Amino acid sequence: MEKQPLPSDDISKETEADGGYGEEDTQLASEPAARAGWNSKIEYFLAQVGFSVGLGNVWRFPYLCHQNGGGSFLLLYVLLMLVIGIPLFFLELAAGQAIRQGSIGVWRHISPRLSGIGYSSCVVCFFVALYYNVILAWSLFYLGNSFQYPLPWEQCPEQGNTTVKECALSSNTSYFWYRKALDITDSIDEMGSFNTYIVLCLLAAWTIVCLGMFKGIKTSVKVMYFSSIFPYVVLFCFLIRGFLLDGALEGVTFMFYPKLEIWGDVQVWRQAATQVFFALGLGFGSIIAYSSYNPKNNNCHRDAFTVSTINFLTSVLATLVVFAVLGFKAKVKVQDCVVSNTEELVELFNNGFVDHSLMPAFNYSDSASVDVDDYRSWFKQFGSKIPVNLSDCDFEKEMQKGVEGTGLAFIAFTEAISRLPGSPFWSALFFLMLLNLGLSTMFGTMEGILAPLTDRFKILANNKTKFTIFSCILGFTIGLLFTQRCGSYFVTMFDDYSATLPLIIVVVFETFTVSWLYGADRFLDDIERMLGWRPYVVYKYLWKYISLLGMLGLLAATTIRMVMKRPTYMAWDKETATEVYLQYPDWALAVLTSLIIFAMLPIPVGFIRALLLEKNKRASRDSEIGQYSIVNTDESPMTDMANLEPPNRHASSLS
Repeated sequence: MEKQPLPSDDISKETEADGGYGEEDTQLASEPAARAGWNSKIEYFLAQVGFSVGLGNVWRFPYLCHQNGGGSFLLLYVLLMLVIGIPLFFLELAAGQAIRQGSIGVWRHISPRLSGIGYSSCVVCFFVALYYNVILAWSLFYLGNSFQYPLPWEQCPEQGNTTVKECALSSNTSYFWYRKALDITDSIDEMGSFNTYIVLCLLAAWTIVCLGMFKGIKTSVKVMYFSSIFPYVVLFCFLIRGFLLDGALEGVTFMFYPKLEIWGDVQVWRQAATQVFFALGLGFGSIIAYSSYNPKNNNCHRDAFTVSTINFLTSVLATLVVFAVLGFKAKVKVQDCVVSNTEELVELFNNGFVDHSLMPAFNYSDSASVDVDDYRSWFKQFGSKIPVNLSDCDFEKEMQKGVEGTGLAFIAFTEAISRLPGSPFWSALFFLMLLNLGLSTMFGTMEGILAPLTDRFKILANNKTKFTIFSCILGFTIGLLFTQRCGSYFVTMFDDYSATLPLIIVVVFETFTVSWLYGADRFLDDIERMLGWRPYVVYKYLWKYISLLGMLGLLAATTIRMVMKRPTYMAWDKETATEVYLQYPDWALAVLTSLIIFAMLPIPVGFIRALLLEKNKRASRDSEIGQYSIVNTDESPMTDMANLEPPNRHASSLS
């Protein structure tokens, strides 16, 4: 059975190109009679770039780059992108484009025994969609609060005539995030009630996703024209504004300062490989789903390099923006620190508690004009001799505060924005950018669920709008778990564990299936028939050895890290108003394990089911042979009964 061509495809070319994959399994007869297609290549690029460029580019990549050697980490990231990221990205693009199915159909087609790979991708996509939309709800909450002057997180609230203790001990932005936005509990063991505002924001987020998805790619791509392009407009606005701020250059220099010794740290390699893996969206099935709407002669090889390059450059752009703005924030705080300490020093001197010989040479009578370097030079020499604890006012220490994940977006960056002139405008712009980055990724994630299932099951294909609405309602209902006062702890749990290990396993199986079971040479032959030219032979060795071994190494390192060190999460201690690391309780570890097992279960189940079907088919065939042998009296050789069933090259490759 031939795949149905795109409306714009030439059928004769379609048939010729499809020969390399063999005929379709008869069980795939439930696929829709016709498959939609992109209206233009621009739409396809917006979808792929929008999916791969997400919140991780803005808050995870800058943190990793800063923590792991700056410029040295960039070089390592590019290296791993070339030898692991792009080859596997190309593999998924080519498979989806050639077979014209979602992830379930693609892996059933290539290897029926490993059809569970596609179902595992769908499960992981659903897990990710559950918590990812909660982050969009948080962004909506902050966006709604940005239309105030002054911003509600610019100052600590007052109780009577005194500042609220929890805010005074931490900071105004930390207090607003943990107490006003999340109203967080002290640990994951304390459930707490539902947060009404976040519930409403989550409902709004799922409604937006549903409205953008209910007609398939035809509606989602219209939203992507805005959601994929607008973040770049905002990033460039922040970049220009950021570089005009005092301290921006120091922040960027601090970020990119190379530390070559990090190349000897295994954990840095693990973090770089993980970031490459998640930056491109490998294993979700969304890449396969989007490419399946392409015409067969589309140059997916060029697409792999183009999308990967755009993704990397976006990460670098976001890093420049983040550290320019954080550099400004750190410079302001350091200068405030110098002014405060200098005034305290002068007061001690005037009261006779400090000897004149310990006083600095600079003009300390005007504390606002004191240079930071002059102060730090004096502090290193005499600071320990002063009878009170003055601080060092270290720029680097300020830069290291709150630069990871939600801490960067909702604490550090909001504090920096609050110091800008016209802060409500910049705040609204920033959170609107986060919302659009998340939306384009959510569309891709949902497509990784909807496309494979509607391709596989005819009843879902005939009721795709209802299925989309039902999926969003189900996602919102289960997502209420994350709107409890302890909900952010569950977001961390899902983000760290429900996706990481299962996705790595999925990609390992994908690579192994194509390069060893189906055959890398055969796959390259198929791509040659599809594109009209043969990709470089280096891909054969990358898929079979380098990329596969790299993924196995990442899988081993991630597993060992989880086993050797009990998983922890960052909690908020209300009494001390600080972030503390707590170990997950036993019940939470059981949930973690269940999530990973449930995501991986379709692979062994699919394998066993395929074996049973093959066994039943052989038994049925043997029975037919016996019947034929009774009636057949011709002395000519019997027809090979294996030819009576449709050829299945992929099943035989596993025998």
